[in-house]
Amino acid sequence: MHDTDRIVSHGHRATFDRELVRVREGVIRMGGLAADAIDAAVGALDRQDAGAAAKVIAADGAINAGLTDLTSMIVTIVATQSPVAGDLRFVLSLAHVGYELERIGDHAAGVARQVTRLGSARVVTGPGLDRMGELASSTLHGVLLAMVDLDETAARAVASQDDEIDRLYHAYFQRSLDRMRVEPAWVDAGAHLLFAAKDLERIGDRVTNIAEEVVFLATGEYEDLNP
Repeated sequence: MHDTDRIVSHGHRATFDRELVRVREGVIRMGGLAADAIDAAVGALDRQDAGAAAKVIAADGAINAGLTDLTSMIVTIVATQSPVAGDLRFVLSLAHVGYELERIGDHAAGVARQVTRLGSARVVTGPGLDRMGELASSTLHGVLLAMVDLDETAARAVASQDDEIDRLYHAYFQRSLDRMRVEPAWVDAGAHLLFAAKDLERIGDRVTNIAEEVVFLATGEYEDLNP
């Protein structure tokens, strides 16, 4: 390889690396917005604060815009930098993380919508739903930290907590159905809480998907962490 070719190759790689940093920063920004959304939605549910819930719903547009920006950056990288196989897989993995974060934002907004639909009714959500909210928040924060550090061990630990979220959801679902059968007046509020619980359960699934991408980014190998 001539010296000129080496300079061009080095410059091409440097440009790709700069663009990749921008993509990672975009993913991290989206992660911060998604984490804020779930924390605010869980808080609004706990307090049954319709005003706070409305703010979560309104803020979802910023997460959607973040995914649009991220997608644009990734398309530009693929079109202009022609990344080789390993780099392309890395970029596409970050794109998948961005998609999962956008969906988490949607689920947070879904929880918030159920709070607004409860209206002025004050209902006891129950410890199971409260705990699901805590786990949805803590696992999202945990997987974001694992992503920043590319920490395979931390990602696996976060994914393992999805089983507890699933267990809590199924138990809450059954208790809610039992209560609806004996308290018809509670059916409407109970349905809204079940929809909120389902959104929290889905956040756990999507956090696991992100954890799988972190493992891939750290090891180069894909693994199903929730078989």
